[in-house]
Amino acid sequence: MGANVLIIDDDRELCALLSDFLSLEGFTTQAIHDGTEAVAHCRNQDHDAIVLDIMLPGLQGLDVLRQIRQFSNIPILMLTARGEDTDRILGLELGADDYLPKPCNPRELAARIRAILRRGNLLVDEAPTPVLQAGKTAMNTADRSAMYDGIDLQLTSTEFNVLHVLVTNAGTVVSKELLSEQALGRALSAYDRSIDVHISKIRRKLAALGGDNLIVSVRGSGYQFRTGS
Repeated sequence: MGANVLIIDDDRELCALLSDFLSLEGFTTQAIHDGTEAVAHCRNQDHDAIVLDIMLPGLQGLDVLRQIRQFSNIPILMLTARGEDTDRILGLELGADDYLPKPCNPRELAARIRAILRRGNLLVDEAPTPVLQAGKTAMNTADRSAMYDGIDLQLTSTEFNVLHVLVTNAGTVVSKELLSEQALGRALSAYDRSIDVHISKIRRKLAALGGDNLIVSVRGSGYQFRTGS
């Protein structure tokens, strides 16, 4: 059986269309059309990924995202209105793993979901050792946990992927193009700030535990993880 995807969107016709296409692509799906109901459902039911619309009745999509992130790190892909950059950036800030503008191409949606899920599996399969250490930062690819000075950083799935690429290449500048390909599973597109937002969130979580200035920006090149601190 394929990955189980929960679609949270009040457009029932779109949900039926996406469900039909994703089923043909090997996914199993379930749809919920109300934000409040979706949060309650996610507290009691497990899914492999969530497709979440921003505009919802009962509870807006960003509030649904915020509440789900209080108890789950499940991969979440947002559907946003085309051109609404503010919603996209805020969604990433709140813990979304990726986004697509509506109306979306079902084939691209399936590819994005696969990329999110594949990155999690490949990091476990490809790692020569389950534990990666850089200074006080330790990452365990077996259970996908990241610690700083022995304290869990509470990273989302995509944040883990981004930090894993940086720590694997500690001391070396990693381009945003490479980060996008290896952490998000897709090529970097023009004006896409997803990597920058994920980096900003990881920095704040490290800094909260005393790991200041571990990820430095190299203008025009990318980001570098420093082993100090």
